[in-house]
Amino acid sequence: MSVKIRLQRHGKKGKPFYWIVAADARAKRDGKYLEKIGTYNPNVNPAIIDLNIDKAVEWLQNGAQPTDTAKNILSYKGAMLKNHLVGGVRKGALTQEQADAKLAAWLEEKATKVSDKEAGLSKTQSDAKAAALAAEKAVNQARIEAAKPVVEEVAEVATDVEAAAEEAPETIDEAAAKAAE
Repeated sequence: MSVKIRLQRHGKKGKPFYWIVAADARAKRDGKYLEKIGTYNPNVNPAIIDLNIDKAVEWLQNGAQPTDTAKNILSYKGAMLKNHLVGGVRKGALTQEQADAKLAAWLEEKATKVSDKEAGLSKTQSDAKAAALAAEKAVNQARIEAAKPVVEEVAEVATDVEAAAEEAPETIDEAAAKAAE
């Protein structure tokens, strides 16, 4: 029986969520599996990957073949590197302590890269929000400016009406007297 490390799709339409599983190569994509070794959520940026590295390395050591996507995920999380280092320890090329130190250094470097990416994304997002707010303020200011002349025209008309009212006679008798003149 050949074993594959592959993705098993879950989630709703348009919102995939994957389990990373070790399964018989003849089993259906979402069918029976031997062991669940992690999850992968591509719906967020950066993608969330929860992987049991030790279980993945154990399956790789037993001869499981990862699919292309699963291999990329395993490489991203360091499982392929750990598998490589375990092979080196088994052959006597390096000690377990050296292998652990190399893996820890690689994982630390990877963590800083991921945190830098998250910081860059949050900065980009906050810059976009600030630009949208500035654009909205500009639009609102333009609306206010467009509304001001209307208010001034209304004020001019009101002053004209007041001036006409001052010139106008108070009563009908005064209006008749003015007309007789």
